[in-house]
Amino acid sequence: MSAIIPRTLLRSARASSSSSSRLFLASRPLSTSRPVLAEAAPEASATPVSPKIAPIVETISTLSLLEVSELVTALKTRLNITEIAMPASSAPAPSASSSDANSAPAEEKPKEKTIFTVKLEKFDAAAKAKIIREVKALMPNMNLVEAKKFVESVPQTLKENVPKEDAEKLQKTLTDLGATVSLV
Repeated sequence: MSAIIPRTLLRSARASSSSSSRLFLASRPLSTSRPVLAEAAPEASATPVSPKIAPIVETISTLSLLEVSELVTALKTRLNITEIAMPASSAPAPSASSSDANSAPAEEKPKEKTIFTVKLEKFDAAAKAKIIREVKALMPNMNLVEAKKFVESVPQTLKENVPKEDAEKLQKTLTDLGATVSLV
């Protein structure tokens, strides 16, 4: 025996009554990817596999992780299997009888919106110059004439896909200047 066998394997081999398992442990080279005893135990207690499936299992077990990933995507494509979003594993799945009762409260509570579109609705005529300057400052690609035309042609979308905090800050700034701003 040229390979060093860990004590736990030797103890389990001594405890085993069959000589075939000792021979299996001594003749098999040690691997770091799988425990040695994990392969010996399923062979004895495994249910019989159909002769059609056994060679497929053997072939798949020799594939690398990348090849298995390619196999899975190919099978999903071939069998028309779509991706299904699985619920979080931290919460237990509700049973079928309670799913009807639990679904009603979940539908009533809408998700809180986090992305907004800031829309300039109207403004005070006295504050027109201040609002034009603020719009020009908010939109760096606009010159003063374009900002004036933009403000005069209200209602206009000022910014799209703005986070909630920025949208509220922008709304407060423009409202303080005398404009009416809506968050959509």
